[in-house]
Amino acid sequence: MTEKKKRGLYMIGVVARLAGVHPQTLRMYERKKLISPSRSEGSTRLYSDEDIETLKYIQGLTRDYGINLAGVRMIMDLRRELKRMQRFIEEMEKHTKELEEEMKREIERVHRIYRREIIPVSRGQIMKR
Repeated sequence: MTEKKKRGLYMIGVVARLAGVHPQTLRMYERKKLISPSRSEGSTRLYSDEDIETLKYIQGLTRDYGINLAGVRMIMDLRRELKRMQRFIEEMEKHTKELEEEMKREIERVHRIYRREIIPVSRGQIMKR
């Protein structure tokens, strides 16, 4: 289970009233894996502030845009994948910058080495064999 925000934990009845839905709707969302409340030791569903934000998002998609729950699930999956890919891109950008810095340091090191080996010679000092 993912770690939830711990600010608030609400029982299903409170969340249903706040959201203006029947508790059975919340249970259905859970069965369809749209929302995943944590559980108390007695197995009571406990909804976090993050769960309530997710619930608002689901309601916006279904009520405002007429999207069915299968569509909501697909949108939520795509959003999670997009966030995962954004984190991956950020990590790759960071890694690329680190490699660029390493390459710059190596180029500078090589330049310092070969500068000692190059001896300037004027044109008149070169002899042909």
